[in-house]
Amino acid sequence: MSEQHNKKDRELKLVQEELSDQEQIRLEKWRKLRGQGLEVFPHLAEVSHSVFEAVRDFSALSKEELEKDEYRVKVPGRVMTIRKMGRATFFHIADCRSRLQVYLREDQVGPENYRLFDLFDIGDVILVEGRLFRTRTGELTVLAEKFGFLAKSFHPLPEKWHGLQDVELRYRKRYLDLIMNPESSETFIIRSRIVSSLRKFFDDRGFLEVETPMMQVIPGGALARPFKTFHNALGIDLYLRIAPELYLKRLVVGGLEKVYEINRNFRNEGVDSQHNPEFTMLEFYQAYIDYNRLMDLTEELFLHLALEIHGQEEFPYGQATISFRRPWKRLKFLEAIKLYSGLAPARFDDPGALIEFAGTLTPDKKPTSYARALDVIFDKLVKDKIVQPTFIINPPREISPLAKADPAHPDEACRFELIIAGMEIANAFSELTDPFEQRQRFEEQAAMRQTGDEESHLVDLDYVEALEYGLPPTGGEGIGIDRLTMILANRKSIREVILFPLLKPR
Repeated sequence: MSEQHNKKDRELKLVQEELSDQEQIRLEKWRKLRGQGLEVFPHLAEVSHSVFEAVRDFSALSKEELEKDEYRVKVPGRVMTIRKMGRATFFHIADCRSRLQVYLREDQVGPENYRLFDLFDIGDVILVEGRLFRTRTGELTVLAEKFGFLAKSFHPLPEKWHGLQDVELRYRKRYLDLIMNPESSETFIIRSRIVSSLRKFFDDRGFLEVETPMMQVIPGGALARPFKTFHNALGIDLYLRIAPELYLKRLVVGGLEKVYEINRNFRNEGVDSQHNPEFTMLEFYQAYIDYNRLMDLTEELFLHLALEIHGQEEFPYGQATISFRRPWKRLKFLEAIKLYSGLAPARFDDPGALIEFAGTLTPDKKPTSYARALDVIFDKLVKDKIVQPTFIINPPREISPLAKADPAHPDEACRFELIIAGMEIANAFSELTDPFEQRQRFEEQAAMRQTGDEESHLVDLDYVEALEYGLPPTGGEGIGIDRLTMILANRKSIREVILFPLLKPR
């Protein structure tokens, strides 16, 4: 044991010159505690309540009720404030959701133990045992009878978060964000509840949760640039999946008529307030339905989530109030562009000029066709003007290589995008089931890839073969869980709802 302590001392001495004055004081306190034979990093803690549970379970009790029936607790928590007054000390301990006051008295714990508390710092994780009471101000408080270390904090906690630099620090050191900002913890609790509610919704309707490969020989299911890697043993290139779609539809071919997957996807794209290269989606597929039925199911699902999270159909998002009350607006893709883009109707009669104009909106990735130009204009000039839940239906078939064409309008796809608060939250198709047409679509995409379009779909002959065994009429949908959490948790950046967003190393 002494050799281990000496080793720790040597390691700490190597960095001691880099420590601040406060950190050196904390290090010295740790040495004093160790010198007294106290275990600062124990193996186990016997607890009765978390801070959150203690506050939840006992906050409703009056001072008289707490005095009448003795309520004893063993509560772990991180020290957040210390206020010493001679032979008595008030301090707060906290978990990620709540704070609880502790009252430490010398005559209760003894002079030696009371002096020991001088070696405790804000940020230390401790265990407090005692009975609950209310102070003169009515605050729920633990009268400490015993206390001990669970972990020593060698760094002082930040005082406050402010400014852009500190916002970035919250993402880089999420543990500090969770310690200092209960609202951040609440965001990720909401996210967890959303995922649980999604599972329950689909499980209750007879869907089967499945898993599909994250490394794929041919990345498919979306128009996106993939991440590429190499498998040494097999000697082949592999790609991190951009979507699980083609594998999930293989399962429907195999007779699993209702499947879903909560999946991680990876797209080699830019990073902004709505995009992270690694993100989470729900994808589900149901045989014998089309995209119209999917819109009905989507309204039902989102209303269910709003009631689970907020208890009502309406809730705030930024300065707006979002309503999930049914039915939702359904607007054709081209109609939406003409309505919201601000472009004169005559401009849509000249495809060449429109393609050139769209190229000015995305100079690094100019569209090469009329359909792709419309897609760029929708993304840059239309989407952010749509606040309430709106189904944008029937986009061009060319930009929907996995969707059936509309029988009445062959150049349009039986597809919708769900836009809420200016973000695409869901994307769904009446799935293309004709293997001959699917192969032709893939070959059209491959031709576009030859012109330099790295987001075009690769030809997946194995998937075409699966279709040759017969895929029944099927509706499929993908829902972005990160963006959905942004909406339901009232967060403006995707980095606020991903625990560890991708950041460029310093």
